[in-house]
Amino acid sequence: MNGKINIAAGLWFLAGFMVYGFVLIYLRDFAPGKEQWIAQYAVGKHFESRLAHVHGNLFALLNVLIGYLLLRLPVKGASGRCISALALAGMLMPLGILSEVLFGLPPLLVIVGGVSMVAAMAWLGLAVFAHDREVKET
Repeated sequence: MNGKINIAAGLWFLAGFMVYGFVLIYLRDFAPGKEQWIAQYAVGKHFESRLAHVHGNLFALLNVLIGYLLLRLPVKGASGRCISALALAGMLMPLGILSEVLFGLPPLLVIVGGVSMVAAMAWLGLAVFAHDREVKET
């Protein structure tokens, strides 16, 4: 069940950040004042907006991948649940970047999300490595 939740959430998150990409295209190419947007494209809120878009899509795809691996590999029980939860919490990072841009909130969600995703990836890597050793030893 853990992997299925990651896949579904990842796909929904991916769709949301793809739509956000269209918003960024609109702001750059069609919106009134687009010249100012283009002039400030690599700094401040404009840069952070692009970071949110990129990390939102990346972390969505990572959740799809992690979910698929959790369904296919024998990572069960508490370990599988924790990896799943950490990967889902990782999606707080791009949401945190957006909350900084839109609402001026501190980067707490960015840090929590980033650390969660790194922990999920490391834990999954250890679980896969441990499984590989178990198979070779039997």
